[in-house]
Amino acid sequence: MPVIIASKTRYVGSVTPSALNAETVVVDIGAQSDDYIVEGYVDLGALASGDAATLREYVAVDGTNYRLFAQASYSGPVAEPVIRFHAKTLTYNMKYRVTVTQTSGTLRSFPYGFVLEVMGTV
Repeated sequence: MPVIIASKTRYVGSVTPSALNAETVVVDIGAQSDDYIVEGYVDLGALASGDAATLREYVAVDGTNYRLFAQASYSGPVAEPVIRFHAKTLTYNMKYRVTVTQTSGTLRSFPYGFVLEVMGTV
């Protein structure tokens, strides 16, 4: 059975944490009509000396309970500031979320871009 991309949605913008140590949602993707692929980028180029942030990636395998999939912390300035979230193939009822928590320094804005591709069949 051939698989096609039935729909594509872009999530593009920037996010600014409201306070230090406040986990802030970058992208939050709920259940879809069919299995799907998601991938994207977050730009930490705004982090300056004295700034630090943590990125977390979550997946709700059961469609309800988010579990930590990956996390990494960065201190500014970041030499290679564009952080890639590699493609994940998820079943239709799974959920996906990426957050940023700025842990020190002056609050910054972080541009992001993610693509959601919902699969279909011919």
